[in-house]
Amino acid sequence: KMEAMGKNLVSTFITQEFRESVNQVLSSALLGTETANFEFPLFTKNGERKAILLNATTRRGPDGEVTGVIGVGQDITEIRQITSEHERIADDLSRLIE
Repeated sequence: KMEAMGKNLVSTFITQEFRESVNQVLSSALLGTETANFEFPLFTKNGERKAILLNATTRRGPDGEVTGVIGVGQDITEIRQITSEHERIADDLSRLIE
């Protein structure tokens, strides 16, 4: 955790391919446009790829002015793997029935 503190999320941890789109999601939230269920890859320091589901919510003060962004990223790697396996099995069974 301490390795990540104080570092720019997008330029430090997001791959070049997704920097612009992740930055756009966060910038839009700062302008009041929230984003739900934005998916992108993130690589661990060991090089392992993780599928991340990002939700960016605008945080507003009592006067309604935007004061920041709350970003929640959920690791959905395992869910994606299970879903892919289920789809493969369903496809195999479908071919057997035909």
